[in-house]
Order: sequence, then structure tokens, then C-alpha cells
Amino acid sequence: MAIFTAGSLQMAATKPCLPHSSTKSILGAAIDGKGTNQVKLGSPCYISSIKTLGKSSTSVPWRFGSITPRAVSSEGGKELPSGLPIDLRGKRAFIAGVADDNGYGWAIAKALAAAGAEILVGTWVPALTIFETSLRRGKFDESRRLANGSLMEIIKVYPLDAVYDSFEDVPEDVRTNKRYSGASNWTVKEVVESIKNDFGSVDILVHSLANGPEVTKPLLETSRRGYLAALSASSYSFVSLLQHFLPIMNPGGASISLTYIASEKTIPGYGGGMSSAKAALESDTRVLAFEAGRKGKIRVNTISAGPLGSRAAKAIGFIEKMIDYSYANAPLQKELSADEVGNVAAFLVSPLASAITGSVVYVDNGLNIMGLATDSPALSV
Repeated sequence: MAIFTAGSLQMAATKPCLPHSSTKSILGAAIDGKGTNQVKLGSPCYISSIKTLGKSSTSVPWRFGSITPRAVSSEGGKELPSGLPIDLRGKRAFIAGVADDNGYGWAIAKALAAAGAEILVGTWVPALTIFETSLRRGKFDESRRLANGSLMEIIKVYPLDAVYDSFEDVPEDVRTNKRYSGASNWTVKEVVESIKNDFGSVDILVHSLANGPEVTKPLLETSRRGYLAALSASSYSFVSLLQHFLPIMNPGGASISLTYIASEKTIPGYGGGMSSAKAALESDTRVLAFEAGRKGKIRVNTISAGPLGSRAAKAIGFIEKMIDYSYANAPLQKELSADEVGNVAAFLVSPLASAITGSVVYVDNGLNIMGLATDSPALSV
């Protein structure tokens, strides 16, 4: 069973720049510039207060109606502007579902790294070799670049297939599959044990996984096997990850996942049980927020991201049309970047969001509030 990185059935990839599209941004950080491959923060990251358009802002430039947060440093005796710190120094994050450099998982990893967190990632086993090779050869170096010019460092990459809780659950045909040969300790339980042995604990858990083998089929044509596979890979995998990670998560930590508006609105073409999987994920977020909050003082939230683009998102078959639809109908008519999702994720796992749990946070340029398509031909009659 394949698990795609989020973006796959989460709708995520690039579109040529549109007029007045937002410039890509990432939460900046005041970083000790020694070395190019390791993120070393000397002081917290600050997002400066934003004044009304037309008035001066100390460190936030306006471009085409959008803003780019910048880092400011207290080093050298420079005065800090008013602002709130996104400080994740000393925190360790595990992002499940990173297999390339253009999906939500990657953008979240960059945002957390920019705020000072140590980054560990889990990569689907069949994609592991290509991903690690690309990292090693520098193919992702430009994408790894943070606001200060240094490169995000991924401390360790773990093979992961979150469909399986333990090796005993893995069927023989998967165990002997060539795509899994050479890899070991890649079930949820084994990955958590490896991280515990390597690092002891984590503070942040990110679920950026989704897959529906029959996503292109209408629900009425979806098989029981395909439907259950979608729920297993896209929603129960989050339950399993949090269940196994909770014992090694430090109190006060946070977990986030990625959902999609199809959980509550009908999106024709987003089939195979994926809409049901996203609805289950959101329901589980509320229940897990209570249980993990009481048991381990861990916050649990999910981000409902709008249509972006990734290589995996093309599996749905109509991602470009969804991007065009969003641009035409969302209250904010601009391109949605993966970095914007990453920025919100950094906030949600930071102390600034210490009272937020069990929430679905929309990052979609406001598309979720619309009840009428403004580009509908019916409106022009």
C-alpha cells in the first residue's frame, strides 16, 4: 500500500505565477550564519507588527499587496521592533510524509527549521532512495534555502509506511516487494522506537500523509477495499502515529495534520473514499485533542489547506482546474503558496498557540466561506 506525501490527495502543486500573486514567504529567524547547512538560531524569530497599507512599516515590505515576514536580530545592540516571537529553538519535530521538495510537508519542515526546530522526516519506503539521493547531491539545495540564506538541515530521514503499525501487520507480498528491499524498521512502531533510541523524545509531530488508491472513482463505484484503504492511509495513520509517539512527546508539545474542504463540502472528482477520510481526520482531531491533552498535555490541530500543486496532486487529475477555481472565487484572489501553510503550522505548534487545540484552521484564501461561485455562468445571465 502506497502512502503519498500530503499534497497527493491533499491537492497541492505549482501553477505559473498569476498577476498579483503572493510572493513566497517563510517565517524568518535570527540565525548565526556559521556554515551553510545547519540552522543555528541566535535569537527568536519575530513577525513585526503590520501597519495599514500606505504607512511605513519597520521591517515588513509590501509587494503586490502581500507581505513577507522578515527576521530581526537583537545581536549587535540593534533595537527590536515590536513583535511576537516564533521561537522553536530546542524543539524537535518529526514530519511524516516528505518525499520531495514541493509539498506541504516540505514547506512545514522549512518553517519549523526557520523558527529553530530540529527536523526529522519520515519518507515513504519506495521513495526513500530517490529522496535521500536528491538531498545528498544538492538537488534540493535551492528549496532548502531559508530567508537568511542558510540551508535547512534535515537531521535524519527515516523510512516509513504508516499503513502498518508493526512488522507483524505487514503482508508477505509487501515484505518481499523489491521496493521495500534494503529498508528496515519502517513501520510506525519501529520508527518511534528508532527515534527514541536516537534522540529520546520529540516535541512536534506533523502528519502529512494521504492516499486513496481509487481516488478517481466516484463514491458509488468505490470498492470496500479501496474505501478502507483510503481511511487507513489518510486518517487512521494519524491516530496510529500519535498513539505511538505520545509516550516520547514532551508535555506541552503539539501535533498537526492536513485536511481538505472535501471533508464537509462535495468536491466532484475527489473520490475513492478520500472525502470520508478527511471527515474522519477532522473528527479524530477533536477526540485526540481531548485524549492527548489530558494524557500528555499535547495539543492537536489540523490545517484545511486550499488547492496548491505538487507532483503527487496530479494523481487526482484536475488539480489545475481547482487552482483556477480557487483563484476566481476565493475572497483573496491570489496564488496560495505552500509556504503560507508552513507559516500557519509554525504558529500552531509554537507557544503562541498554547490555548488552541482540537481546531480545523483554514488556510485557503478564504475559499471555505463561499457558498456561490462568482465565476458561474449563471451569474452573467
